[in-house]
Amino acid sequence: MDVPRRWLLRAFLAVVIVGLLMSTATLTLAYEPTNLQAGTITDPANGTTAVAIQGFHFEGEDDPKKPARLVAVGPQGSVEWTYNGSARGASWFYDVDPLPNGNLLAVNTARGKTFVYELDPETKERVWTETLPITDTHDVDLINENELLIGNLRNSSGDTSDERIYIYNRTTDRVTWEWEFEEHYPPDTDVGVSNTDDWSHVNDVDEIAPGKFLVSPRNFDQVIVVDRETKEITMRLGADGNHTILDEQHNPTYLESENGTPTILVADSENDRVVEYARLDGSWERIWTVGTDQLNWPRDADRLPNGNTLIVDTLNQRVIEVTPRGEIVWEQFAPWAPYDAERLAYGDEAGGPTIRDLGVSGSYELSGGAEARAGPAVDTSFPTWLTLTFGDTPIEEPIVRFAERWEGVSQWIKPVWMAPWGFVSLVGAGLLGLLWGLGELFYGRRRLQRGFSRVVGGSSER
Repeated sequence: MDVPRRWLLRAFLAVVIVGLLMSTATLTLAYEPTNLQAGTITDPANGTTAVAIQGFHFEGEDDPKKPARLVAVGPQGSVEWTYNGSARGASWFYDVDPLPNGNLLAVNTARGKTFVYELDPETKERVWTETLPITDTHDVDLINENELLIGNLRNSSGDTSDERIYIYNRTTDRVTWEWEFEEHYPPDTDVGVSNTDDWSHVNDVDEIAPGKFLVSPRNFDQVIVVDRETKEITMRLGADGNHTILDEQHNPTYLESENGTPTILVADSENDRVVEYARLDGSWERIWTVGTDQLNWPRDADRLPNGNTLIVDTLNQRVIEVTPRGEIVWEQFAPWAPYDAERLAYGDEAGGPTIRDLGVSGSYELSGGAEARAGPAVDTSFPTWLTLTFGDTPIEEPIVRFAERWEGVSQWIKPVWMAPWGFVSLVGAGLLGLLWGLGELFYGRRRLQRGFSRVVGGSSER
């Protein structure tokens, strides 16, 4: 007796789905989740490192297994203490700055508001707190005893944008100065102001000299310096859409060489690298690159006085200190999604020497990490596999976009205990099951219609 082809197809689908589910179970049983722990430590840190960890939050729901928190890490990578922001009403943990008195300035956000506070690391108590009625703020700096310098993102609506940097006086409870992006950028910059509520995504603002503000409008692919008095942009690195220079960067640091050459060190996030540019003969020149395609969405880079660079490697869930030639000498694994790191002994913005003053230039691979990553060819992650498999094909562009989206989203929604490839198998099984169900509905649509008609007809007769 011949078996109908539809039953053969059903059997095949069932076998594939069961196989994918078994793969999920097998991979997950062998998986060791990333925890707060030391990686490579060949050069102990000078004192404590504070790591602000963004944490998991989606549509108002917190995941206690992926909390927003501040972690203090000792020289050898041991955890000295943690401060759980999620347990105190925060959804995200962003910037942390050491203050001159030894306390920490922290920035947390929750739905529709931002918490800025001074935290005493000894008592874990807040000395003072300001609750600002602005959404998802990434950076706030205390520029004197009373004034907060604030980057206000996600504040666009319709054809207008109120995204800005501004100064808020805590004593008088007044905004004393503001600078709006809409007044300095054309409305079609990036995707266009009318197509988003997050136009500039200004993620960092620092006072680099009296009245001089270093600003990072991430979505515009550039770093700028704004003059407080004139409100003019006096310096600009990068250009909107020119991803060979910067691609949606985070947390730039302004440095000057011994001869006064302006220099910017920056986590070039979407290019998966850290870069340093020097302004030579009136134009920016990339002097140094480290970790290209080995870092995974880096979001902070600070030059330390010893010439090494402290890097937040967000989607690799770690913070690393690297030498000018890329050797990892200090490594701390820090899930979920570390955002900012500060070596407390050096205060806010360590401001070490420039790469040129160190006599180094060029591009360097990372080496010496606890998890060897010699480049994309040996990275077995699902997004990298997709990129390598479909590179140089007609569908390369959409596949790369999907891989980048997967990289970010999957790490937020994947359970802590599940292996990354196991999660891929689970999603594959779910999609295949959904397609099977839709196919069955389509195949049996006439029978379902007849059954529905009989039910409706019977109800009418009664």
